[in-house]
Amino acid sequence: MTEQHSPTVAPPCEPATGPGADPTARLRAELADELRRRGDLRSPEWREAVLRVPRHVFVPAFFQRTDGPGPTTWTPRVGGSGKEEPSSRLKAVYSNTTLVTRLDGDRRPEDVEGPVTGTPTSSSTLPGLVVRMLEDSGVRPGDRVLEIGTGTGYSTALLCERCGDHAVTSVEYDAGTARSAREALAAIGRRPGLVVGDGLRGHPEGAPYDRLVATCSVRHVPVPWLDQVRPGGTLLVPLSGWLPAHGLVRLTRGGEAGGASGEFLPGRVSFMGAAGHAAPTVRGLANLLNREDAGERATDHGPAVLEDWTTAFLVQLAVPTARHLGTPARDGTFLEHLVDPTTGSSATLLPDARGGHRVRQAGPVRLWDAVEETLNRWDRAGRPDQTRFGMTVTGSRQWVWAGSPDGPRWELPTDAPAG
Repeated sequence: MTEQHSPTVAPPCEPATGPGADPTARLRAELADELRRRGDLRSPEWREAVLRVPRHVFVPAFFQRTDGPGPTTWTPRVGGSGKEEPSSRLKAVYSNTTLVTRLDGDRRPEDVEGPVTGTPTSSSTLPGLVVRMLEDSGVRPGDRVLEIGTGTGYSTALLCERCGDHAVTSVEYDAGTARSAREALAAIGRRPGLVVGDGLRGHPEGAPYDRLVATCSVRHVPVPWLDQVRPGGTLLVPLSGWLPAHGLVRLTRGGEAGGASGEFLPGRVSFMGAAGHAAPTVRGLANLLNREDAGERATDHGPAVLEDWTTAFLVQLAVPTARHLGTPARDGTFLEHLVDPTTGSSATLLPDARGGHRVRQAGPVRLWDAVEETLNRWDRAGRPDQTRFGMTVTGSRQWVWAGSPDGPRWELPTDAPAG
Protein backbone atom coordinates (compact mmCIF):
# COMPACT_ATOMS: atom_id res chain seq x y z
CA MET A 1 0.00 0.00 0.00
CA THR A 2 1.31 3.46 -0.86
CA GLU A 3 0.53 7.00 0.15
CA GLN A 4 0.96 9.94 -2.25
CA HIS A 5 0.51 13.63 -1.55
CA SER A 6 1.45 16.80 -3.35
CA PRO A 7 4.58 18.53 -2.07
CA THR A 8 4.73 21.82 -0.26
CA VAL A 9 7.27 24.27 -1.64
CA ALA A 10 9.10 26.12 1.14
CA PRO A 11 11.23 29.25 0.91
CA PRO A 12 15.04 29.07 1.27
CA CYS A 13 16.06 27.99 4.76
CA GLU A 14 18.65 29.69 6.96
CA PRO A 15 19.27 28.98 10.65
CA ALA A 16 17.17 31.20 12.88
CA THR A 17 18.61 32.79 15.99
CA GLY A 18 17.23 34.33 19.17
CA PRO A 19 14.70 33.19 21.78
CA GLY A 20 12.38 30.43 20.58
CA ALA A 21 14.60 29.46 17.64
CA ASP A 22 14.90 25.79 16.74
CA PRO A 23 17.91 24.56 18.75
CA THR A 24 18.81 22.09 16.00
CA ALA A 25 19.00 24.68 13.20
CA ARG A 26 22.56 25.62 14.14
CA LEU A 27 23.54 21.95 14.34
CA ARG A 28 22.10 21.35 10.88
CA ALA A 29 24.06 24.30 9.52
CA GLU A 30 27.24 23.00 11.14
CA LEU A 31 26.63 19.57 9.65
CA ALA A 32 26.09 21.08 6.20
CA ASP A 33 29.33 23.05 6.53
CA GLU A 34 31.24 19.92 7.52
CA LEU A 35 29.85 17.94 4.59
CA ARG A 36 30.81 20.77 2.23
CA ARG A 37 34.38 20.82 3.57
CA ARG A 38 34.63 17.06 3.11
CA GLY A 39 33.45 17.31 -0.48
CA ASP A 40 30.28 15.27 0.07
CA LEU A 41 27.94 18.26 -0.24
CA ARG A 42 28.62 20.08 -3.50
CA SER A 43 25.48 21.96 -4.55
CA PRO A 44 23.35 24.68 -2.93
CA GLU A 45 20.17 22.69 -3.62
CA TRP A 46 21.25 19.74 -1.48
CA ARG A 47 22.57 22.13 1.17
CA GLU A 48 19.06 23.57 1.43
CA ALA A 49 17.73 20.04 1.90
CA VAL A 50 20.21 19.30 4.70
CA LEU A 51 19.28 22.58 6.41
CA ARG A 52 15.58 21.77 6.25
CA VAL A 53 15.47 18.12 7.32
CA PRO A 54 15.74 17.55 11.10
CA ARG A 55 17.67 14.29 11.48
CA HIS A 56 16.71 13.95 15.15
CA VAL A 57 13.09 13.38 14.14
CA PHE A 58 14.21 10.31 12.18
CA VAL A 59 16.62 9.07 14.86
CA PRO A 60 14.79 9.59 18.17
CA ALA A 61 16.92 6.84 19.71
CA PHE A 62 20.08 4.95 18.84
CA PHE A 63 22.70 2.61 20.24
CA GLN A 64 26.11 4.03 21.17
CA ARG A 65 28.97 1.62 20.52
CA THR A 66 31.59 0.84 23.17
CA ASP A 67 34.66 -1.26 22.37
CA GLY A 68 36.72 -2.79 25.13
CA PRO A 69 38.69 -5.87 26.04
CA GLY A 70 35.52 -7.95 25.93
CA PRO A 71 32.65 -8.09 23.41
CA THR A 72 31.44 -4.86 21.81
CA THR A 73 28.53 -3.41 23.78
CA TRP A 74 25.75 -1.04 22.77
CA THR A 75 24.30 1.57 25.12
CA PRO A 76 20.80 2.92 24.32
CA ARG A 77 20.53 6.68 23.86
CA VAL A 78 16.89 7.72 24.09
CA GLY A 79 15.63 11.30 24.27
CA GLY A 80 12.53 13.43 24.04
CA SER A 81 12.15 16.23 21.53
CA GLY A 82 13.03 19.87 21.03
CA LYS A 83 14.61 21.61 24.02
CA GLU A 84 14.27 18.50 26.17
CA GLU A 85 16.95 16.78 24.09
CA PRO A 86 20.29 16.49 25.93
CA SER A 87 22.84 18.54 24.01
CA SER A 88 25.33 15.66 23.84
CA ARG A 89 22.76 13.41 22.23
CA LEU A 90 21.73 16.03 19.69
CA LYS A 91 25.37 16.61 18.79
CA ALA A 92 25.73 12.88 18.16
CA VAL A 93 22.64 12.87 15.94
CA TYR A 94 23.98 15.80 13.90
CA SER A 95 27.49 14.40 13.60
CA ASN A 96 28.67 12.77 10.39
CA THR A 97 28.24 9.33 11.93
CA THR A 98 26.28 6.17 11.24
CA LEU A 99 23.87 5.55 14.12
CA VAL A 100 22.74 2.00 14.86
CA THR A 101 18.99 1.90 15.44
CA ARG A 102 18.29 -1.83 15.80
CA LEU A 103 20.13 -4.93 16.98
CA ASP A 104 19.44 -8.56 16.10
CA GLY A 105 16.50 -7.77 13.88
CA ASP A 106 14.03 -5.94 16.11
CA ARG A 107 15.73 -4.87 19.37
CA ARG A 108 15.27 -1.10 19.66
CA PRO A 109 17.02 1.30 22.05
CA GLU A 110 13.67 2.06 23.67
CA ASP A 111 13.27 -1.62 24.57
CA VAL A 112 16.49 -2.23 26.53
CA GLU A 113 18.24 -0.85 29.59
CA GLY A 114 21.98 -0.54 30.05
CA PRO A 115 24.72 -1.80 27.73
CA VAL A 116 23.84 -4.89 25.69
CA THR A 117 25.56 -7.06 23.11
CA GLY A 118 24.17 -7.78 19.67
CA THR A 119 24.58 -7.48 15.92
CA PRO A 120 23.49 -4.25 14.18
CA THR A 121 20.67 -4.89 11.73
CA SER A 122 19.40 -1.37 11.02
CA SER A 123 21.03 2.03 11.05
CA SER A 124 20.84 5.65 9.99
CA THR A 125 23.71 5.95 7.52
CA LEU A 126 26.24 8.72 8.09
CA PRO A 127 24.87 11.90 6.47
CA GLY A 128 28.01 12.46 4.39
CA LEU A 129 27.51 9.20 2.53
CA VAL A 130 23.77 9.83 2.11
CA VAL A 131 24.37 13.28 0.65
CA ARG A 132 27.27 12.14 -1.54
CA MET A 133 25.08 9.43 -3.03
CA LEU A 134 22.26 11.87 -3.70
CA GLU A 135 24.71 14.26 -5.37
CA ASP A 136 26.14 11.38 -7.44
CA SER A 137 22.68 10.15 -8.43
CA GLY A 138 22.09 13.27 -10.49
CA VAL A 139 18.55 13.62 -9.11
CA ARG A 140 16.88 16.83 -10.31
CA PRO A 141 13.48 18.46 -9.80
CA GLY A 142 10.99 16.71 -12.06
CA ASP A 143 12.67 13.31 -11.75
CA ARG A 144 10.65 10.35 -10.54
CA VAL A 145 12.78 8.48 -8.01
CA LEU A 146 12.60 4.94 -6.65
CA GLU A 147 14.49 4.49 -3.39
CA ILE A 148 15.29 0.95 -2.26
CA GLY A 149 15.53 0.84 1.53
CA THR A 150 13.62 3.55 3.40
CA GLY A 151 15.38 2.89 6.70
CA THR A 152 14.77 5.74 9.12
CA GLY A 153 13.36 7.90 6.32
CA TYR A 154 16.07 10.58 6.52
CA SER A 155 17.31 10.09 2.95
CA THR A 156 13.69 9.86 1.79
CA ALA A 157 13.02 13.25 3.35
CA LEU A 158 16.04 14.75 1.57
CA LEU A 159 14.73 13.41 -1.74
CA CYS A 160 11.31 14.93 -1.02
CA GLU A 161 12.93 18.33 -0.43
CA ARG A 162 14.59 18.13 -3.86
CA CYS A 163 11.89 16.49 -5.99
CA GLY A 164 8.62 16.81 -4.09
CA ASP A 165 6.68 14.12 -2.25
CA HIS A 166 4.73 13.08 -5.34
CA ALA A 167 7.92 12.16 -7.22
CA VAL A 168 9.44 9.88 -4.55
CA THR A 169 8.62 6.22 -3.97
CA SER A 170 10.53 4.32 -1.28
CA VAL A 171 10.40 0.58 -0.56
CA GLU A 172 11.16 -0.88 2.88
CA TYR A 173 11.29 -4.60 3.67
CA ASP A 174 10.59 -4.36 7.41
CA ALA A 175 7.07 -3.26 8.36
CA GLY A 176 8.10 -1.84 11.74
CA THR A 177 10.90 0.21 10.20
CA ALA A 178 8.53 1.48 7.52
CA ARG A 179 5.95 2.48 10.13
CA SER A 180 8.51 4.49 12.09
CA ALA A 181 9.74 6.19 8.91
CA ARG A 182 6.19 7.04 7.85
CA GLU A 183 5.49 8.65 11.23
CA ALA A 184 8.72 10.66 11.15
CA LEU A 185 8.06 11.87 7.61
CA ALA A 186 4.50 12.87 8.51
CA ALA A 187 5.83 14.75 11.54
CA ILE A 188 7.71 17.12 9.23
CA GLY A 189 4.84 17.32 6.73
CA ARG A 190 6.17 14.86 4.15
CA ARG A 191 4.09 12.10 2.54
CA PRO A 192 5.96 10.35 -0.26
CA GLY A 193 4.89 7.00 -1.64
CA LEU A 194 5.96 4.41 0.97
CA VAL A 195 5.78 0.73 0.13
CA VAL A 196 6.26 -2.21 2.49
CA GLY A 197 7.67 -5.09 0.49
CA ASP A 198 10.69 -6.78 -1.03
CA GLY A 199 12.92 -4.04 -2.36
CA LEU A 200 14.65 -6.50 -4.69
CA ARG A 201 11.39 -6.52 -6.68
CA GLY A 202 11.24 -2.73 -6.83
CA HIS A 203 7.77 -1.23 -7.27
CA PRO A 204 6.52 -1.87 -10.81
CA GLU A 205 3.22 -0.08 -10.21
CA GLY A 206 5.05 3.26 -10.25
CA ALA A 207 7.40 2.54 -13.15
CA PRO A 208 9.10 3.84 -15.16
CA TYR A 209 11.42 5.86 -12.92
CA ASP A 210 14.10 8.34 -13.91
CA ARG A 211 16.42 7.39 -11.05
CA LEU A 212 16.84 4.42 -8.76
CA VAL A 213 18.88 4.86 -5.57
CA ALA A 214 19.61 1.82 -3.39
CA THR A 215 20.56 2.31 0.26
CA CYS A 216 21.35 -1.37 0.82
CA SER A 217 24.10 -3.43 -0.77
CA VAL A 218 23.44 -6.24 -3.24
CA ARG A 219 25.59 -8.99 -4.75
CA HIS A 220 24.22 -8.23 -8.20
CA VAL A 221 21.70 -5.80 -9.69
CA PRO A 222 18.19 -7.30 -9.51
CA VAL A 223 16.66 -7.52 -12.97
CA PRO A 224 13.37 -5.85 -11.85
CA TRP A 225 15.37 -2.71 -11.05
CA LEU A 226 16.54 -2.55 -14.65
CA ASP A 227 13.05 -3.12 -15.98
CA GLN A 228 11.61 -0.28 -13.89
CA VAL A 229 14.08 2.46 -14.92
CA ARG A 230 13.41 4.22 -18.21
CA PRO A 231 15.96 4.07 -21.06
CA GLY A 232 18.61 6.69 -20.32
CA GLY A 233 17.77 6.70 -16.61
CA THR A 234 20.33 5.93 -13.92
CA LEU A 235 20.73 3.41 -11.11
CA LEU A 236 23.02 4.09 -8.14
CA VAL A 237 23.80 0.78 -6.47
CA PRO A 238 26.13 -0.29 -3.63
CA LEU A 239 27.65 -3.58 -4.75
CA SER A 240 29.19 -6.02 -2.29
CA GLY A 241 29.59 -9.72 -1.65
CA TRP A 242 30.07 -11.94 1.34
CA LEU A 243 33.50 -10.68 2.44
CA PRO A 244 32.25 -7.86 2.24
CA ALA A 245 34.02 -5.27 0.11
CA HIS A 246 31.76 -2.48 -1.11
CA GLY A 247 31.76 -0.38 -4.24
CA LEU A 248 29.28 2.22 -5.48
CA VAL A 249 28.41 1.86 -9.16
CA ARG A 250 26.39 4.31 -11.27
CA LEU A 251 24.70 2.59 -14.19
CA THR A 252 22.92 4.10 -17.17
CA ARG A 253 19.96 2.14 -18.49
CA GLY A 254 20.30 1.10 -22.11
CA GLY A 255 17.74 1.47 -24.85
CA GLU A 256 14.61 -0.53 -25.42
CA ALA A 257 16.70 -3.72 -25.61
CA GLY A 258 17.50 -3.30 -21.90
CA GLY A 259 20.74 -3.74 -20.02
CA ALA A 260 22.87 -1.13 -18.30
CA SER A 261 26.50 -0.15 -17.93
CA GLY A 262 28.56 2.29 -15.91
CA GLU A 263 31.55 2.87 -13.69
CA PHE A 264 32.36 2.70 -10.01
CA LEU A 265 32.58 6.01 -8.16
CA PRO A 266 35.43 7.16 -5.91
CA GLY A 267 35.17 7.02 -2.13
CA ARG A 268 34.37 4.34 0.40
CA VAL A 269 30.83 3.13 1.03
CA SER A 270 29.39 0.62 3.46
CA PHE A 271 25.78 -0.49 3.65
CA MET A 272 23.95 -3.36 5.26
CA GLY A 273 23.08 -6.12 2.84
CA ALA A 274 19.65 -6.39 1.31
CA ALA A 275 17.38 -9.12 2.61
CA GLY A 276 18.04 -12.12 0.40
CA HIS A 277 21.63 -11.10 -0.38
CA ALA A 278 23.08 -11.56 3.11
CA ALA A 279 25.88 -14.04 3.73
CA PRO A 280 24.89 -17.44 5.12
CA THR A 281 26.03 -18.52 8.56
CA VAL A 282 29.20 -20.62 8.49
CA ARG A 283 28.62 -23.82 10.42
CA GLY A 284 31.20 -26.44 11.31
CA LEU A 285 34.15 -24.08 10.80
CA ALA A 286 36.65 -26.45 12.43
CA ASN A 287 35.65 -29.24 10.05
CA LEU A 288 36.02 -26.95 7.04
CA LEU A 289 39.50 -25.84 8.10
CA ASN A 290 40.79 -29.32 8.94
CA ARG A 291 39.73 -31.44 6.00
CA GLU A 292 41.94 -34.36 5.06
CA ASP A 293 42.47 -33.00 1.55
CA ALA A 294 44.19 -29.83 2.84
CA GLY A 295 47.43 -28.81 1.14
CA GLU A 296 49.94 -26.10 2.06
CA ARG A 297 52.28 -23.97 -0.07
CA ALA A 298 54.03 -20.59 -0.16
CA THR A 299 52.20 -17.49 -1.41
CA ASP A 300 53.26 -13.98 -2.40
CA HIS A 301 50.02 -12.49 -1.07
CA GLY A 302 49.29 -12.17 2.64
CA PRO A 303 46.37 -10.80 4.69
CA ALA A 304 47.05 -7.24 3.47
CA VAL A 305 45.16 -7.95 0.24
CA LEU A 306 42.03 -8.50 2.35
CA GLU A 307 42.29 -5.01 3.89
CA ASP A 308 42.98 -2.71 0.91
CA TRP A 309 39.77 -1.58 -0.83
CA THR A 310 40.83 -2.44 -4.37
CA THR A 311 42.43 -5.81 -3.68
CA ALA A 312 39.67 -6.83 -1.24
CA PHE A 313 37.13 -6.07 -3.96
CA LEU A 314 39.16 -8.20 -6.38
CA VAL A 315 39.29 -11.05 -3.86
CA GLN A 316 35.52 -10.83 -3.64
CA LEU A 317 35.21 -11.00 -7.42
CA ALA A 318 37.52 -14.02 -7.51
CA VAL A 319 35.65 -16.00 -4.84
CA PRO A 320 32.16 -14.45 -4.64
CA THR A 321 30.72 -17.11 -2.33
CA ALA A 322 33.55 -16.94 0.22
CA ARG A 323 33.58 -15.23 3.61
CA HIS A 324 36.52 -13.67 5.45
CA LEU A 325 36.84 -14.94 9.02
CA GLY A 326 39.45 -14.78 11.75
CA THR A 327 40.27 -17.23 14.53
CA PRO A 328 42.68 -16.81 17.46
CA ALA A 329 46.06 -18.54 17.16
CA ARG A 330 48.00 -20.06 20.02
CA ASP A 331 50.40 -17.11 20.15
CA GLY A 332 47.56 -14.61 20.69
CA THR A 333 47.41 -13.39 17.09
CA PHE A 334 44.60 -14.05 14.62
CA LEU A 335 44.67 -16.33 11.61
CA GLU A 336 42.88 -15.10 8.50
CA HIS A 337 40.62 -17.48 6.58
CA LEU A 338 38.52 -17.49 3.44
CA VAL A 339 35.66 -19.95 3.87
CA ASP A 340 33.14 -20.92 1.20
CA PRO A 341 30.14 -22.54 2.92
CA THR A 342 28.53 -23.37 -0.43
CA THR A 343 31.35 -25.69 -1.53
CA GLY A 344 32.97 -26.62 1.79
CA SER A 345 36.26 -25.01 0.74
CA SER A 346 38.69 -22.91 2.77
CA ALA A 347 42.02 -21.08 2.60
CA THR A 348 44.04 -20.17 5.70
CA LEU A 349 46.94 -17.70 5.61
CA LEU A 350 49.87 -18.68 7.83
CA PRO A 351 52.96 -16.60 8.69
CA ASP A 352 56.30 -18.25 7.90
CA ALA A 353 59.64 -17.93 9.66
CA ARG A 354 61.00 -15.46 7.07
CA GLY A 355 58.26 -12.86 7.45
CA GLY A 356 56.28 -14.08 4.46
CA HIS A 357 53.18 -16.24 4.26
CA ARG A 358 52.00 -19.68 3.38
CA VAL A 359 48.48 -20.76 2.53
CA ARG A 360 46.68 -23.94 3.54
CA GLN A 361 43.80 -24.80 1.23
CA ALA A 362 41.13 -27.46 1.60
CA GLY A 363 38.00 -28.52 -0.22
CA PRO A 364 37.02 -28.91 -3.87
CA VAL A 365 37.74 -25.25 -4.76
CA ARG A 366 41.25 -23.90 -4.22
CA LEU A 367 40.14 -20.44 -3.13
CA TRP A 368 43.56 -18.82 -2.86
CA ASP A 369 44.54 -20.10 -6.32
CA ALA A 370 41.56 -18.15 -7.69
CA VAL A 371 42.56 -15.08 -5.66
CA GLU A 372 46.13 -15.14 -6.98
CA GLU A 373 44.98 -15.61 -10.57
CA THR A 374 42.69 -12.58 -10.27
CA LEU A 375 45.39 -10.41 -8.67
CA ASN A 376 47.80 -11.39 -11.45
CA ARG A 377 45.25 -10.40 -14.12
CA TRP A 378 44.76 -7.06 -12.39
CA ASP A 379 48.53 -6.56 -12.21
CA ARG A 380 48.93 -7.26 -15.94
CA ALA A 381 46.17 -4.71 -16.66
CA GLY A 382 48.21 -1.97 -14.95
CA ARG A 383 46.62 -2.15 -11.49
CA PRO A 384 43.67 0.18 -12.21
CA ASP A 385 42.17 1.82 -9.13
CA GLN A 386 38.52 1.73 -8.15
CA THR A 387 37.54 4.65 -10.39
CA ARG A 388 38.58 2.58 -13.42
CA PHE A 389 36.36 -0.35 -12.57
CA GLY A 390 33.05 -0.65 -14.34
CA MET A 391 30.07 -2.94 -14.69
CA THR A 392 27.92 -4.29 -17.49
CA VAL A 393 24.45 -5.73 -16.88
CA THR A 394 22.18 -7.68 -19.20
CA GLY A 395 19.02 -9.59 -18.49
CA SER A 396 20.90 -12.84 -17.88
CA ARG A 397 24.53 -11.91 -17.17
CA GLN A 398 26.39 -9.34 -15.09
CA TRP A 399 30.10 -8.72 -14.85
CA VAL A 400 32.61 -6.28 -13.41
CA TRP A 401 35.54 -5.17 -15.55
CA ALA A 402 38.82 -3.44 -14.77
CA GLY A 403 40.45 -0.72 -16.86
CA SER A 404 38.01 -0.88 -19.78
CA PRO A 405 35.03 -2.95 -20.93
CA ASP A 406 37.51 -5.00 -22.97
CA GLY A 407 39.83 -5.56 -19.99
CA PRO A 408 39.76 -8.31 -17.36
CA ARG A 409 36.23 -9.21 -16.31
CA TRP A 410 34.57 -11.24 -13.58
CA GLU A 411 31.09 -12.71 -13.77
CA LEU A 412 28.82 -12.03 -10.80
CA PRO A 413 26.58 -14.71 -9.31
CA THR A 414 22.96 -13.90 -10.18
CA ASP A 415 19.57 -15.46 -9.72
CA ALA A 416 18.65 -14.77 -13.34
CA PRO A 417 18.07 -17.74 -15.66
CA ALA A 418 20.92 -18.62 -17.97
CA GLY A 419 20.64 -16.95 -21.32
